Amino acid sequence: MSEPEVVRFDFEDGIGVITVDYPPVNALGPGVREGIIAAVEKGNADPNVKAMVLLGAGRSFIAGADIRQFGTKRPVFKKTSVEVLDDATKPTVAAIHGFALGGGLEHALACHFRIAVPTAKVGLPEVLIGILPGGGGTQRLPRLIGPKAAMEMIVTGRHVPADEAKTMGIVDAITPGTNLRAEAIAYAKAVIAEKRPLSRVRDRKADASAEPGMFDAMRKSIARKARNQKAPYHCIACVEAAVSQPFDEGIATERRLFSELENADEAKALRYAFFAEREVAKVPGAPKDFKPGKIKTAAVVGAGTMGGGIAMSFADFGIPVKVLEVSRDVLEKGMQRVRDNYATSVKRGSLKQSEMDERLKRFTPVERYEDIADCDVVIEAVFERIDVKKDVFAKLEAVMKPGALLLSNSSAINTDIMAGMTTRPGNVAGAHFFAPANVMKLFEVVVGSKTSVETIVRTMQVGRDIGKISALAGTCDGFAANRSRAPFQTEMMLMLEEGALPEQIDKVMVDFGYPIGPFAVSDLSGLDIGYDTRKRRAAENPNFRKLPVPDRLVEMGRKGQKSGAGWYRYEKGDRTPHPDEVVKSVIADVARELGIEQRQFTDDEILKRLLFASVNETCKILEEGKCLRASDMDVMWLHGFGFPRYRGGLMFWADGIGVKEVYRQIEEWHQRYGARWKPAALLKELAESGTSFREAKPKVPMFTV
Repeated sequence: MSEPEVVRFDFEDGIGVITVDYPPVNALGPGVREGIIAAVEKGNADPNVKAMVLLGAGRSFIAGADIRQFGTKRPVFKKTSVEVLDDATKPTVAAIHGFALGGGLEHALACHFRIAVPTAKVGLPEVLIGILPGGGGTQRLPRLIGPKAAMEMIVTGRHVPADEAKTMGIVDAITPGTNLRAEAIAYAKAVIAEKRPLSRVRDRKADASAEPGMFDAMRKSIARKARNQKAPYHCIACVEAAVSQPFDEGIATERRLFSELENADEAKALRYAFFAEREVAKVPGAPKDFKPGKIKTAAVVGAGTMGGGIAMSFADFGIPVKVLEVSRDVLEKGMQRVRDNYATSVKRGSLKQSEMDERLKRFTPVERYEDIADCDVVIEAVFERIDVKKDVFAKLEAVMKPGALLLSNSSAINTDIMAGMTTRPGNVAGAHFFAPANVMKLFEVVVGSKTSVETIVRTMQVGRDIGKISALAGTCDGFAANRSRAPFQTEMMLMLEEGALPEQIDKVMVDFGYPIGPFAVSDLSGLDIGYDTRKRRAAENPNFRKLPVPDRLVEMGRKGQKSGAGWYRYEKGDRTPHPDEVVKSVIADVARELGIEQRQFTDDEILKRLLFASVNETCKILEEGKCLRASDMDVMWLHGFGFPRYRGGLMFWADGIGVKEVYRQIEEWHQRYGARWKPAALLKELAESGTSFREAKPKVPMFTV
């Protein structure tokens, strides 16, 4: 059986039609570039072909390069497919639907004309995987729309909708898209009839004379966000080259800087993260013929900060949501909080007033459980108390329709406890949102001992339907994400007792790449949240290591930004954290009472004490089958805790240090600090066998099919 043809050339009424057909999204995979080259050469050589159209079959034009090819040896062409399009002797029209991203847009830019359907999006998002557009995008786009607009697109990697692309000048016309092939052929015929000149983008000039300081201004504006990264700065340098160098020299600059990035640690980590986010969606053993339907109605029990944020997550994606509170006063306060959150977005310009109005129409406040009985999914988001949650699930059991998903937003409580209140434990799972729920991307799906595989698949789909990244976890105290993070939080507190200060630890983590330090985060979320959890764990475990410094601060009324003081001091109306002598005094008092001699810490020790503690715990989580893959944990850290994406994730970063070195250091701290640093059995096994963290497998299954 012959290989399917990935690029077809057809002839219709004087127009050569080049169709890329490389499912599912027409990435520039093996044979696509070769096929485009052959098709353009065929059209150039045929006197009956007066113009050519380039379009994509299926759901996209060309969605970009095949990312799996980066970092590998690729075919070398005498002329690339972009250059062949650039040199076409007959008018070429790119007809864009779906996405024209990266190499896809670069191919479109090499055509003489571009049309797009209203729903199309274009962009050069290579910076998001640690590289830059390597097919002439940094040289053509500035010449087409101006260097400032092009630089903003390239440095941010954002997707530009068709109407904006038309305004910017990226596309020449918007076409209905009811029959794109016919519309593109008609456009090509009009080009011929009107004898429009073959204007190549490469022959235009990119002019920055009106704003010569734009490049330095862009470097300054990204300095914090792009900390430790090369790709954004290389993107700026390439656009600068488009202004200062002839086209061919600019292309040479682009290729040189691209080659510097392609195999750098930054790009490897970002490619890893890209694929990890796709792997995390896979549910092993899921029935291949089971297709979870899109939910049509949702309900949230609890109108507090978390419940309101969860409800917003549904409304933001067009899903009607009922918000249940048994108190009219609490319900109204919750809805007002939702309205205020949307109003803030409108004020900032990130949401239109009309969009806010439409989203609010999707909310239905209710006070009776019977009012949510017909919803497809209900998420409990009440206080983190077992008795309260059990009561909610008993009431849900009594009213919810058969087949409804019964989900709990607990951050630590065993899912089986809630499932035990129903006669349908197979329909119960955890749905752990991270705060703020309408913003954070991570959606931890927690599998109980009786959760059915169909419920797992459906709940994973719920997360994706509301724009989240769904990741599976087994039920245990803290589940996978928070459990893996707990040792990090413990070590940061214990290092205070040993002599470190909040501002030093925060600086180390910000320098590492976190957007904000862990103590500043604690002030933002509230010190009292962890206080309640520690009290519960101390009551359950007589050997639990208490943390007197944060406990004492909470008992002093220092709960973070909401009280004006926590780990830092805050001025009225200002969220800037200021180091506080009161905190230093509390730390010194606790250390003295515990008989701990304080000392100086290096930045390297702080970093490794925090992260190695969580690496060790992650090995235990894997060992127990509470997560499926090390890469899943990386995704959780990227989207739940702000781990710097260009470092790949916690376990990917640890692999860069080496499993043997991680084990050696943890064993050393085990000897120094005792039981909390005992190496996980899986960590020891990996170190002795020379196996990477990424290759680690659970010792027991999370669930059985």
